[in-house]
Amino acid sequence: MAGSGAIDTGQTRRTVFFTAERQVQLITDTLPAPASGEVTVRTCLSAVSAGTEMLVYRNQVPDDMKLDETITALDGNFCYPLRYGYACVGQVGALGAGVPALWQGRRVFAFHPHADYFNLPLVDLLPIPDDIGWEDAVFLPSMETAVNLVMDAEPRLGESAAVFGQGVIGLLCTSLLAQFPLSALAAFDAYPMRRQLALEAGAHAALDPRAEDWRERALMLSGPHGFDLSLENSGNPQALDQALVLTGYAGRIVIGSWYGLKPVQVDLGGAFHRSRQRLISSQVSTIDPALSGRWDKARRFQTAWSQIRRLRPARWITHRFALHDASQAYQLLDEDPREALQIIFDHGE
Repeated sequence: MAGSGAIDTGQTRRTVFFTAERQVQLITDTLPAPASGEVTVRTCLSAVSAGTEMLVYRNQVPDDMKLDETITALDGNFCYPLRYGYACVGQVGALGAGVPALWQGRRVFAFHPHADYFNLPLVDLLPIPDDIGWEDAVFLPSMETAVNLVMDAEPRLGESAAVFGQGVIGLLCTSLLAQFPLSALAAFDAYPMRRQLALEAGAHAALDPRAEDWRERALMLSGPHGFDLSLENSGNPQALDQALVLTGYAGRIVIGSWYGLKPVQVDLGGAFHRSRQRLISSQVSTIDPALSGRWDKARRFQTAWSQIRRLRPARWITHRFALHDASQAYQLLDEDPREALQIIFDHGE
């Protein structure tokens, strides 16, 4: 098992750094001893977030924007050089002062950049349930995001829904929505493999948004009044315009995509205002204030773990790379993403 074995502090560790546009390097440094209240984690696997990490890789993020003020390991701004990533699973090794011995050897999830070793406080670690394997556990951030998107969407009995983009987040949203008694559930993606996976996830139809008849086929599913609910997860600004076209009167459009510096041009000069459509921004860092009286991050994580048990998303891992081949992984996503869905780094290779 890649995450087993003792950890010697003071040894060399490797971290993935984005050093310039479309440039990735492994940078080595010395692993310090964990401070009081911290532990050292040996990473087993880490997952690439294709949407956000490709924005960083392509230099499509404002460089004065904070990485993530809610995650301890992501400090600083989006400016080169930077380390990034937020989906590591591994095993606890060295313990800092005051850490109970029961943490030794424990399997944990951490929101941390791609690195084969790291130190974090206990409060920043999530124990992995015993019945969830490494490859499923690494999907936790994606599942939490999908849970948040569906909660913000508030699907209702008998509604029709459309999910634009069938990457990992889109497929998870499709899978979650398939549990609801919807009248119709449509998935949209340009890549045939992803459309097939969307059907397997429970979509009633999976359509190519580039096809000439995409609108007519979609409206055959939703009915002439359009979809009640649309989720935009493609990362493609043009998909937001398509969601506006297909969503009906008083419909809801939940925008889960982060476009970064990509220009977003949407047609709001036509039927938008008269349609009383609602554009809803959704981001996993916070919880909708309307829900926060009964929901917190801990409860949402519990729900995410439960859905991981049900869906077993490890089946969507299409590529595995050793950490020293990280540049090849990002090049693949950048140049030929058709067959790449979830890429993971195996830190034991």
